[in-house]
Parts: sequence; C-alpha cells; structure tokens
Amino acid sequence: MKPISELADDLAHGRTTSEHLVSQALARIDAHRSQGGHAYISVDADSALQAARASDLARAAGYVPSPLAGLPVSIKDLFDVTGQITAAGSTVLAQAEPAPIDAPVVARLRAAGAILLGRTNMSEFAFSGLGLNPHYGSPTSPVAPGRIAGGSSSGAAVSVAEGMAVAGLGTDTGGSLRIPAAFCSLVGFKPSAGRVSTVGALPLATSLDCIGALTACVDDSILLDAVLSGATLDTRAAPLQGLRLAVTRDFVMDNLDATVAAAFERSLQRLAAAGAVIRWFDFPELHELPVINGAGGLTAAEAWHLHKDWLTGDQAHAYDPRVAQRIRRGEALSAADYLTLLAQRRRLIDIAKQRLGDADGWLLPSVAIVPPPLEALEQDVAQFFATNALVLRNTSVLNFLDGCALSLPCHTAAELPVGLSIAGLNGQDARVLQIARSVEALLHPH
Repeated sequence: MKPISELADDLAHGRTTSEHLVSQALARIDAHRSQGGHAYISVDADSALQAARASDLARAAGYVPSPLAGLPVSIKDLFDVTGQITAAGSTVLAQAEPAPIDAPVVARLRAAGAILLGRTNMSEFAFSGLGLNPHYGSPTSPVAPGRIAGGSSSGAAVSVAEGMAVAGLGTDTGGSLRIPAAFCSLVGFKPSAGRVSTVGALPLATSLDCIGALTACVDDSILLDAVLSGATLDTRAAPLQGLRLAVTRDFVMDNLDATVAAAFERSLQRLAAAGAVIRWFDFPELHELPVINGAGGLTAAEAWHLHKDWLTGDQAHAYDPRVAQRIRRGEALSAADYLTLLAQRRRLIDIAKQRLGDADGWLLPSVAIVPPPLEALEQDVAQFFATNALVLRNTSVLNFLDGCALSLPCHTAAELPVGLSIAGLNGQDARVLQIARSVEALLHPH
C-alpha cells in the first residue's frame, strides 16, 4: 500500500475514493482469511463501508479533517470501541459488557477521519513477544512465510504488511510494536510513556504500557503519532553529518544471529560513511536486568493485580497456559519486592542518562534474531519461553528505562527481516523521529 501522504493526495485529486480504498482493504482481508490468515479477530465491513461513503461525501463538501481522512486502519483487540467487547485476544472476557465509549486514541482516529476496519489478533492479554494465540490462531509474517509475525501486536502488523490497513493501532509494554515491526518489515514507534493516553486500553503493566502504531514508513509513523498524542513535534530530518549515535557493546549485542549481526553492522557502516559519528560504549548494568526481573518484574506484578480474580476463579481454565504461567509469577511478589523494582528502575534510568551522555540517539538491533518458525514454538513450551525471552530482551530495555524508540527495517531483499532501533530516553521523541527520517532515507532511498 502507498504511504499515507500519497493516498491522501490521490483522494484530494479524485484519483480514488475512500469507498474504493476500504473495499480494496476488505477484499484483501477476505482473501487473507480464505487462505487461513489470522490477522483479524473481527471485521466491521458494513460499518466501514458506511463510514467510507460518509467520508467521500464530507470530502466533496470540503471537510477533510486530516491526511488520514477516509483511510482504513485496524484496531488491536485490547482497545475500547463503542458497542464492542474488549477481549484482548482472550476468551476469558468474551462475555464482558461492550464498551460504552471509544478509548481516547480510538476517538482521535475517528476525529481524524480514519475508517475503522476491525479488531486485530494479538498475544492473549498482550503477554508475549511472539504473537501466538491458541484461541484465534497465530498470525505469521507476510515477508517470512511460516515464521511468526511477532507480538503482542501481531495482527496489527500483518494488517499493514498485507495492505489490509494503512496503519495498525497497537501497544508496547516490552516491545509489542517494535518486535512485529522488525519481523514484518514495518515501522513501529514506541513513544515516551504518558504522551499518548492509555485510558480505554486493557492494561498489561501500567508502569510500562505505551500506545502507538505500526506503519509502512517513518512519515506515516509521525503522522499517526501526531493524531494519537494530539501533539505535533518538530520532526524535520536530522542531518547525518556529525550526528552522534551511541551503540552499546554489550547485552543488546549478545547472541545475535548472523543475519541480524550482518544487517546491523552494514547499517552502522553506511551511517558512518554518511558522516555520522558512531560512538561505542559499555553499559554493563544492563546485565542486571535478567536478575532484577527474574521473579517476573513489574509486568508480572502489575498483571497479577488485574488478573488475580480471574485466575483464581471460574475463568482460570480459559487462559492460554503460557500466559497464565507468566502472570501467576506476580502472586509471589510482595509490596517490598515491587518497591525494590521501582527503585532499581530509577537507578538504571539515572545510569542510562550518564552512559548516553550527549549522544543524539542510541542504536541497537530491535530483536536479536530473525523471526523464528511458528511450528516449533507451538509444539515446544520450553522453546517458547526461551525464544520469548530472547525476542523481548532488547526492546524491553527501553520500556524499563522509560525511553522511546522506533524500529525500521534494515535488511536487504534477500535476507529475512531485521529491525534497527533508534532510541532515546523519556521526552526525546522528536529527536528519535528526526533521526529516523534520515536513517530511513539512507537505508531505503526512494
């Protein structure tokens, strides 16, 4: 699918209509489903077509609220949409009361004129970086057949990668936007916590949850961020000449597979050739993270708070056992343990500020490995947990450090998909997006 700016221009000059674009997206969804695809849990075809026709009439009358007007978007299954059940990829909440109002981010998309197509699949309750779902099927990457799409925003990524939406609304607690972006050759932006309202999104871990979108390019990501946050940042491309880019030697570079290592090294070489200053630095304290989070961390503690009644009641059997096992770890964490986690987080954030110093951005491989095959993860529980931990390792660093980060593709057409993350600390969203514009233009010139 074309970038949003080109689609908006086509609409503005009468080369297409919203009804045509939405019909095209719905036809792709039908084809995807007929071939056994699992990107969408539910599709609102009639409502979407009615909204598209209304958008075309509004455009003819001169009302175009944003470049997103008339364009189809998908909604992850954990957001409130008026009149729909927010089930979060589970059957536990299948009989819950429908949402009385839209989540603020959904309302912002509607106000921008976006056409909501339906609810996308996800890891149950967003608690996995792999995207497997035993209830609704597990989406696979359109650019790596037979391999996972990544999670938890798996369906959102596939909806964009297969042209079934121009953008997918998702969340990121430990990498749930950036992992699917890396595995599906897309752009995923995790903003700083607090910039985008999380009201009306079923939480996983309130200390870490962030909301953003999966898109086809950085420009689209910037547009979606402005819509979702209500803030327009200065995102003019940063000149690469003299740009100070920090790269960690340890932890996030450990155990990279060969394709990821080659793609990342090639990206650094191209950036250096374009005049960027690559500064390698050590961040040994990151090796403490597996110990700090060894008992489940903030995610398990906060997830248990939400799920304890369901997991100790009649609905316990309805959980994906892999998800239930991870949530139950939070039961053993005391209030003292939780406060210790918060203190350790503050300490590492302070250290990160010192380590990064005056760097304009922090570069790291989004995920240590290319998307693994689905079949082995479904059949081997031990492999599922080991792979999940490795896939989440790099992205979750930025959630723990309260940062922001964008993943964009950095592989060649002959390689399996690899993501390059451009990261910063809290509040450095504009700088991350400025750098992302320039890096994308270098790695993927039009």
